[in-house]
Amino acid sequence: MTDRILPAIALRLLSVVFFALMNAAIKLAEQAGASVVEILFFRQFGAALLVSAVILGGPGLPSVATRRLPAHVVRAIVGLSAMAMTFNGIVALPLAEATTIGFTVPIFATILGAAVLREPTGWWRWGAVIVGFVGVLIVAQPGGDHFPLRGAGFALAGAFGTACVTILLRQIGKTEAALTTVFWFSLLSLVPLSVVYVPIAQAHGPMGWAALAAVGTLGGCAQIAMTNSLRLGPVSVVVPMDYSSLLWATLLGWLLFDTLPAAATWIGAPVIIASGLVIVWRETVRRRQDTLAAGAGEIA
Repeated sequence: MTDRILPAIALRLLSVVFFALMNAAIKLAEQAGASVVEILFFRQFGAALLVSAVILGGPGLPSVATRRLPAHVVRAIVGLSAMAMTFNGIVALPLAEATTIGFTVPIFATILGAAVLREPTGWWRWGAVIVGFVGVLIVAQPGGDHFPLRGAGFALAGAFGTACVTILLRQIGKTEAALTTVFWFSLLSLVPLSVVYVPIAQAHGPMGWAALAAVGTLGGCAQIAMTNSLRLGPVSVVVPMDYSSLLWATLLGWLLFDTLPAAATWIGAPVIIASGLVIVWRETVRRRQDTLAAGAGEIA
């Protein structure tokens, strides 16, 4: 495992860059006249093409056969809903602020893990949850006007939906390979998206089509890189790399949209990031303790 840590980190950092570029492409596509529905369709269409190419060039289609289609359908519904909320948040907010609010995923995942999966959650993680939401309040500044609270609502709903997906993936991942899950998510989500997209399909200029193509290509590359990072390295090592996305969001926001994070974001972002790191750390400690306890039980 040690020999794979560096490749795992490199792939996770690469996925962060791809996702940051995808988010920028989403805003560019919207500015070029594309609706969120169109952006979602091309995001999943591009990902489906890339994942299918990887499967056909590697293990082959039989490798994604599944006996858990209903579970994949639920994952697609929840995942697509979360993606729609996230994309609306990206369109409505500056990139850095949308990215910062997205860091609340581990916070929501902790709450859902305790409520749904009955996972043991000590005061360290509950404290991190409270601190994390304080960070959100600092960034969003309810009652202020530095960015629309509607956009913050979309971003928070997207983070909550993404956390729901992580809970579902913990269950699906017990029997399904990561590539299988990605394949079925991309394929199944295209069904409702096609029904909604076809009636509103419209022509775009070169900039619009380029942005939509970039959303799909970059999103697919990001998904593949992220999936492989988890295959090569432990969650506790690769997930903290995601926080580097704030740097890319800030840079791209400045270069492409002439926006820089508000002062409140620079204060609230470290608070949210710290809470997420504490949650990841405590999860790692808990899993290590469970592993040691299981080993001791086998010896006894």
